[in-house]
Amino acid sequence: MSRDKITISGTGCALADFLYTGIDFSKSGFRKYLSKKSGDGGLSPGKLVFTEELEDFAGIPYSEILKDISGDKEPDAFNVGGPGLVSFIHTSQMLYSEDYKVRFYGSLGNDETAEKILGLVKKTPLDVSAYIKRSNKPTPFTHVLSDPSFAGGHGERTFINNIGAAWDFLPDILDDVFFSSDIVCFGGTALVPHIHDNLESLLRKAKKSNAFTLVNTVFDFRNEKNNPDKSWPLVRDYQLVDVLIMDREEALRISGETDDEKAARFFIGNNVSSFFITNGAGNIAAYSNGGLFNKMQLSYFPVSDLVTPGFRAFGDTTGCGDNFTGGIITSLALQLQSYRKNFDLISALSWAVASGGFTCSYIGGTFFENFIREKIQKIGEIRNRYLEQIGY
Repeated sequence: MSRDKITISGTGCALADFLYTGIDFSKSGFRKYLSKKSGDGGLSPGKLVFTEELEDFAGIPYSEILKDISGDKEPDAFNVGGPGLVSFIHTSQMLYSEDYKVRFYGSLGNDETAEKILGLVKKTPLDVSAYIKRSNKPTPFTHVLSDPSFAGGHGERTFINNIGAAWDFLPDILDDVFFSSDIVCFGGTALVPHIHDNLESLLRKAKKSNAFTLVNTVFDFRNEKNNPDKSWPLVRDYQLVDVLIMDREEALRISGETDDEKAARFFIGNNVSSFFITNGAGNIAAYSNGGLFNKMQLSYFPVSDLVTPGFRAFGDTTGCGDNFTGGIITSLALQLQSYRKNFDLISALSWAVASGGFTCSYIGGTFFENFIREKIQKIGEIRNRYLEQIGY
């Protein structure tokens, strides 16, 4: 038996990714801009910095900094980016059928970059037709600097971001259609300041409409810059969050802890229904108090053993976390459609790990299918192998 169409709405970071591959983080052109202390505006592998802050740190225009780091080469690729938009493109591809409605709310400028983004989104099933606000500010962008040899060959990225039009995206843009969805998601809101600063009230509104809520975070450079010695504000009432997805650094900074275990215990103690904490190629922490997923004590799971250097030969790690989130959203929708009373956390994790792992096989965070449901076929194979890997 199936139910009526599942509606999934999301908002958060949507931008243009300009990808620079083969950047050597050990070279002087990169190292001279490395951060000396937290929040000083310098570069740090795996983290994000704003263009304006980097200019202040270096004392020169950003165009000169980029030229120095990249060797004055053009980006290797242009792609759709952002923890909100990329995870929703992935979800729309994975759930392409009449049983699901997937829509994303965001803000773009009135410029060529915006038209390029919209042109690429049109190649996917994601519905943004009535949900994009246009601004006179420039379309948000991130320059993604990728060093595939970093961390013993696992690779790492550094992100340089311009918020631009996201400054004009206000909470009242989110309409009743958004909050009345079955699943409501907030992705990378630290790069959409007014949504981030009102996240708790928006989550509360979604819960009043009986929606399942999901939050996936991004490095909060704005709060790191303003208060480097304090934990990052997210919400006070974590019971409003059904699923919280963070990477290790974000979990530490949001919790204010310096130890991985203590950070996880912070979220457990604050009654988060469930969470996933990723750690690059390291183990993933997962937990559920039984509110949404079946109850699971704090546990640790590996990444897919299929994601080898050979698998990554033609790709990079950009967007792995965003697609991991899309895998969780996909699983929530599939399990909701099948009328599950309590959701299976391992099933959700397997879709997430496979989704994130598959991202390593191509450049950029967004995969453009050659045929409908190509992505779910490829990821389904990785998922089945992963379930065997963890003995489930």
